[in-house]
Amino acid sequence: MTTELAKAWKLFESGDPQGSMRTLRFAAEELASAEIAPLVAKLADGAGFADLAEASTGLADRPLEVERLYVFGYACVERGLSALAVPALRKALGLLLAPPEPKRTGLFRRKPPQWTDPKLTPGRILLELVAALEDVDRCAEATDLLRAHDALLEDWPGRYLTVYNALMSGRVDMARTVYASLSAPAGIWVEPGQRVGRMLDRAAALPPSGDTDLRGWHYVLTGGLLTTLSPHGFNQGMTGRWAYLQDEFESCRYGLERLRSVLGAAGRKPASIGLLADRGSRALGLAAARLLDVPAAPYRPGTPDVLVVAYDLNACEPASVAALRDRAEGELLFEHATCWTDTPVATADVSTLLVQRVVAPWESGLRVAEDGGVERSEADERSAEELAEAILAADPTPQEGDGQSPPDPDEAFAAFAARATARWATGPRHRINSPGPVRSARFA
Repeated sequence: MTTELAKAWKLFESGDPQGSMRTLRFAAEELASAEIAPLVAKLADGAGFADLAEASTGLADRPLEVERLYVFGYACVERGLSALAVPALRKALGLLLAPPEPKRTGLFRRKPPQWTDPKLTPGRILLELVAALEDVDRCAEATDLLRAHDALLEDWPGRYLTVYNALMSGRVDMARTVYASLSAPAGIWVEPGQRVGRMLDRAAALPPSGDTDLRGWHYVLTGGLLTTLSPHGFNQGMTGRWAYLQDEFESCRYGLERLRSVLGAAGRKPASIGLLADRGSRALGLAAARLLDVPAAPYRPGTPDVLVVAYDLNACEPASVAALRDRAEGELLFEHATCWTDTPVATADVSTLLVQRVVAPWESGLRVAEDGGVERSEADERSAEELAEAILAADPTPQEGDGQSPPDPDEAFAAFAARATARWATGPRHRINSPGPVRSARFA
């Protein structure tokens, strides 16, 4: 038993299943799937995941059976454990594609890999493996795998996935070449085909300057405009994103100023502000209405020329966010704090910042106490109307940061927005799960 697997067993037996699973995830590439299967079965049983428990037990019984490896990998993906799925699915694919060994006689004859499902083809396993790699943001590996096994693929979805993963890993030229060779999509693949086509159009019109150009890649992949970059830790792995942010009223006000800059660059003024129901979004929306001198009303899907304002879409009513995926005529969506590790189901047209975990200015947060220690502040219970006044009264000057982030003056941002708006705010607001080529550190 390896050190990491022994550690995972010890954590499980001590009553820490979360720590046990976390250890397995981090060490997944070093551990054989059949070795971890007995522990995964116990963890799955404790979590009530009967399908994963059954698949794990089956794999432990027959560790080299292609079908058992596939079923285990599939169940892991379905339960959000794609890091564990990757080695199992890779093993299954390798067994199916391995060249036959020369015949041997006697007791040492190796049995060929066994499976009973006639639909379990190498192509099917390959696509499930690609899905698992995408889920853990390993799109470069997925691209290499798809190119290496191109003969197993059909245009839809196989080579479309090559285009998508090539884009997510920054290989625009490869994506463009493969995309140009695709047959016309039909049925459910029409919309995904149009989506990557729009990405390629944006990449051609405004090419990102490299794999640290967060704003450029955010525009190419999502069609949205990112108005600010984190001024902290750019060269320590954040590259413009935030991991944790205790937000301030000043940041909200500066975000609205940059929103106003985008609207000016696009030559657009909304007819009204659409207010979402949660207090934070309502406060930000009321402040935006005052700043832009337009009326505000509760958001109703289908309202033309409305600017919908959200503080954090993941904190909003799910039905309202789902309704924003399809764009009404002239509608714009602004989100202040966009989560980049759990992206909203509707991608905002304008985002102030990208963050993994945000504490809003009116929420209880941590602060330095008088004795130099850390204490938790009380939540700000003021109404949305009062919070809007606080936002408007705040200083819109951005934070100075640590001095390592690239300069981001208002003039340069306005120039970028002016170039981008020709292909901006069109089409449905697709959810993009991948962070793309720009990597940032995150909480586990």
